Amino acid sequence: MANFDLTRKLALDEGGKILLLVMDGLGGLPRTVDGLTELETAHTPNMDKLAREGSTGLSIPVARGVAPGSGPAHLALFGYDPIVYDIGRGVLEAIGIGLEVGAGDVAVRGNFCTVDANGIITDRRAGRISTEEGEKRVELLKTIQIPGVECQVKAGEGYRFALVLRGAGLSDAVEDTDPQATGLAPLPARASAPEGEKTAALLNQWLAAAKEVLRGQEPANMCTLRGVATDPNLPKYSEVYKLNAACVAVYPMYKGVSRLVGMNIIETDAHDTIEDEFNKVAEVWNQHDFVFCHVKYTDSRGEDGNFDAKVQIIEEVDRQLPKLLALNPDVIIITGDHSTPAAYKAHSWHPVPTILWARTAMPGRVQGFGERDCVNGTLGQFPAVDLMQLALGHASRFQKFGA
Repeated sequence: MANFDLTRKLALDEGGKILLLVMDGLGGLPRTVDGLTELETAHTPNMDKLAREGSTGLSIPVARGVAPGSGPAHLALFGYDPIVYDIGRGVLEAIGIGLEVGAGDVAVRGNFCTVDANGIITDRRAGRISTEEGEKRVELLKTIQIPGVECQVKAGEGYRFALVLRGAGLSDAVEDTDPQATGLAPLPARASAPEGEKTAALLNQWLAAAKEVLRGQEPANMCTLRGVATDPNLPKYSEVYKLNAACVAVYPMYKGVSRLVGMNIIETDAHDTIEDEFNKVAEVWNQHDFVFCHVKYTDSRGEDGNFDAKVQIIEEVDRQLPKLLALNPDVIIITGDHSTPAAYKAHSWHPVPTILWARTAMPGRVQGFGERDCVNGTLGQFPAVDLMQLALGHASRFQKFGA
């Protein structure tokens, strides 16, 4: 577990520069018993070289056997124990797309979905509609008014949006309305504690109105709500690590969690390629001590069950990697926030392959970057929340503890 009292005491204002490259959902599984995972299948000469020269291992995002959401998994990578800092997805999404979440506000992540004539969900992501189509539906949602509360809605990427409620007596003690499966109706908002009753009732009023304004808007003719949350007021990177940190990410949720820990959010476009993202890292590198770069599509292809497409994304990251290596980071971490095996089509609990390259890293006897090489690496299996402290140590950004 990261100890912020310790890092505040030991962190130095100067030292090496750190690059954290996260391929979302990187970990995978073989298609057959004697087969290879997506990462093991991919041709990755640049990452293989870093793996041979640096330390490798398998990180555990939350706990053994627990499949994490993307928010908690990234918090762990940033050094925040996700069990201690339990943040709902709504605030990550809302802050990530530029909505303000003030004290007492409640933020919710929304997904457009497709329902049939009986109100049963046939597609949880509304056919992955384009952002432009999502924005059209959000304009309809903006017309909804609920007495006693101010409602703000903003479109995210594709089928996603965020809703912020502002008013007196609101609470985040409300469960999701997404049943997490097709063939079921959206759930009503239910309070998970007595203080959530008012907010649940307001969200149900809002959902009833949303059902009416979205009627006939197939494939996005209904929506579900997830991750009801408030601003957790997290300790900031500049305070606990003494780092001037930046985030290069395309999807709003990852910008949101980065903003919550005090990173500078670099302007990106929804259509940015991996090459575009890496170029933006290069543009801001000299102004920051730490840069986090997020690649989304490894996770998306895993959720789609498309093994070969996930392999292709990993290979494209490796092809573009020399752009980042040319920056000469003192510490390079390459990992995922969690595993998303194509065979599983969802986030899973499998430990995540990780490289920590630095001139002070202890190499192992690995041949390349893959799950079964990493299980024999010098980092072993370790909590993801330890990565930031390891990075600071290798970057010579800690003073000695004790006499």
